[in-house]
Amino acid sequence: MTYTNPVGWFDLNVANLDRAKKFYETVFNVKLTDAPVEWGKQSFFPFNHESPNISGALVEKIDFVPNSNNTVIYFETEDNIAEEQRIEKAGGKVVQPKMSIGEFGFISIFIDTEGNTVGLHSRK
Repeated sequence: MTYTNPVGWFDLNVANLDRAKKFYETVFNVKLTDAPVEWGKQSFFPFNHESPNISGALVEKIDFVPNSNNTVIYFETEDNIAEEQRIEKAGGKVVQPKMSIGEFGFISIFIDTEGNTVGLHSRK
């Protein structure tokens, strides 16, 4: 399946979720929603499944070190497995094989040839 906009989600990694949440809610005048506890400490920006626009989350990371590579972009796929199988052949590394994120589908995480952390997202 070909998408007109392949980017479907982003994670903005942070050291302190409460501080970052307050910052983004203040700057953009929005209300972020906390994720279920089992997903780790994160808060979602507003989103609508029917909208063509993307959304994302603030994700608190233990031992987080601020740098210029703290945002994870998720590319939409039909089913992450096909892309996962091509990642290492292309010089990258899968660091989180396909896993469920509940009602929102599935994600995989990989490192590209330039050291960027990138995600895949599928509904099945």
